[in-house]
Amino acid sequence: MADALLDALFSQSAVGLHVLDTDLRVERVNSLSDAVAPERIVGLHFTEAYRLDDPEESEELLRGVLETGVPVLNHVIRGQLMGAPGPDRSLMVTVHRLDDPSGRPLGLLAAVVDVSEREKSRERVDALAAVRRNVGHSLDMEAICEGFVAALVPRFADFAVVEVVDDVLRGSRAPLSPLGSDVPLRRAAQLGTDGDTPVGVTRRLPTGTPYALAANDLRPRLVQLGPDTPWLDSDPVARHMVKAIGAHSLIVAPLKLHGAVLGLVSMYRCPGSEPFDERDLTFALTAAAHTALSIETSRRYARDHVIASTVQRRLLPQYNGNRIAVETAHVLLPGRNSGCWFDTIELSGARTALIIGNVAGHGLQTAITMGQLRTALHALAGLDLDPDEVLARLNDTADRLARERRSLPPGDSLHRQPLTATCMYAVYDPFSRTCTVARAGHPAPVAVDPDGRPIALDVPEGPPLFSDDSAPFATATVELAEGSVLAFFTSSLLPDDQSVTRVQDALAYPDRRLQELCDAVVYNIPAEAHPDGAALLLARTGVVPPDRVATWELAHDRTTPAIARTLVRDRLEGWNLDEETIEAAELIVSELITNAVRYGTPPLHLRLLLDRTLTCEVHDTSPVAPHLRHARTVDEGGRGLFIVSQLATHWGTRYSVDGKALWTEQEVPADGGS
Repeated sequence: MADALLDALFSQSAVGLHVLDTDLRVERVNSLSDAVAPERIVGLHFTEAYRLDDPEESEELLRGVLETGVPVLNHVIRGQLMGAPGPDRSLMVTVHRLDDPSGRPLGLLAAVVDVSEREKSRERVDALAAVRRNVGHSLDMEAICEGFVAALVPRFADFAVVEVVDDVLRGSRAPLSPLGSDVPLRRAAQLGTDGDTPVGVTRRLPTGTPYALAANDLRPRLVQLGPDTPWLDSDPVARHMVKAIGAHSLIVAPLKLHGAVLGLVSMYRCPGSEPFDERDLTFALTAAAHTALSIETSRRYARDHVIASTVQRRLLPQYNGNRIAVETAHVLLPGRNSGCWFDTIELSGARTALIIGNVAGHGLQTAITMGQLRTALHALAGLDLDPDEVLARLNDTADRLARERRSLPPGDSLHRQPLTATCMYAVYDPFSRTCTVARAGHPAPVAVDPDGRPIALDVPEGPPLFSDDSAPFATATVELAEGSVLAFFTSSLLPDDQSVTRVQDALAYPDRRLQELCDAVVYNIPAEAHPDGAALLLARTGVVPPDRVATWELAHDRTTPAIARTLVRDRLEGWNLDEETIEAAELIVSELITNAVRYGTPPLHLRLLLDRTLTCEVHDTSPVAPHLRHARTVDEGGRGLFIVSQLATHWGTRYSVDGKALWTEQEVPADGGS
């Protein structure tokens, strides 16, 4: 019965059974292959009977079982039976020690099972799981393509290439199949056996190749490659690459979505690997479909980002020229965020408002919200309010915008998106050389004096815009020497605790051009610190040149308007202004002085300022401001401010702790003024 059992096992078992002696030589073996007779194997060392990828490891494993008696179960090795055709196979080996009744080792029983198909299936499952892990968690198309080839190599292919339609990389809609022969594809990623075609090159698909066919009918192609492959002659790029990597098997799968062609993925196997088979096509198509969906999502994001960035830049100031008493420069770094902004606004009295802010988020709606806040700030700046009052009114506007968003239908995607924004508003006055700053959740500014030494700025932090915090905003006022540099920036430029020091170090050379200082700040910040983008605004403080300003203290008397007209004409003629401007200025000053004498309280000051416009200011200590009236025909008065409003381009009232100032601005001819 024992002999019959052994004969049955060795003659009928589908498992390769090997009896090895203590020297690991084959004493008995069943029929393993039609191409190799058992007699050719008997007497050979086990590592000679099989050509193995790692024969030393296999011999060590067998000797370990022989010495310890501990069996090895289901250990997978790569190799092939000696003399059998074809590439190496995946072999699962189970080894038991054979002992005599006294326990003395007689040899080993090794069972070998070909599990190549099972291992291929497992490798395909592992590769698909890797594709799902690597692809789909990023909106960066380059990262998607690189993650895809990293999932394929070496699990499924020896070399993989992803090519994307060039316009798709720029956010354009993917073309429908069939893909025209004039449509360029750009190599977005590759990995594996060294090829000398760099990433980033473009090519057009020659007709009559697997690449063109897959792009036309959106079906994958399995091709065995060799020196006589005919279509390689019509595709020199592919011929060169196939030769360079020694590829013998190719799968080309289209990156497709709803009938549109986003690109192609090409997978190659090289010497030492089995050729692709039909079952690999299903995997390739599934993996390509997952990647195509991620690429399309990235394309849509890229398109939306381009639109949002364009809107953002159009909403930012297009002209950032220097003022009479302050020089400014800025840098806007691109990134995911489309809500950061900066601004400089000319105010009355040669003052300048310096503004920086950021709306959290990305996309078109973030840029639109930024534009709404910026527009509101422009309107508020014209009211000559203190910085804390400006932010308080801006916060009221933000609350209204938040209520409007909350009132959207629940199905609207914006309904669930919270609004968050920060802002800082500063006003520099060149006559007092002071800067008054208020901030709403925004990082504090950095300043250096003309010698490059840091200036301490203790600016109280108010609540961010759109927050539920109702705490009031506060201001800080600092006196600055002429030539000091102020830096306003978004939080992306402050990635760590050393960021402020790095900004101060970059600004420690205030004699440099302001734009150079802007660039130096950016150079000092790690590049990866601002993936969301950032804005930086620098301002160098100055004073009004003495030859561009004239100030007089006038008596609170009925004869003062006439005296003021004489002073104005004399000064404006000295500035070489035209007669029409002088006459208008005389009339404006006469009306303003008359109102101040009639309704105001002393002391009374008149100031003329010549910049791109001519500014006239009348100061008195009364907090009451006159109002524009439309006098009736029979009225004897009430036309003064109406006349002023018709002669001046802009006019208004500015309040301070010691009274008010009525001011007007007149346009100055381009060739007027010295």
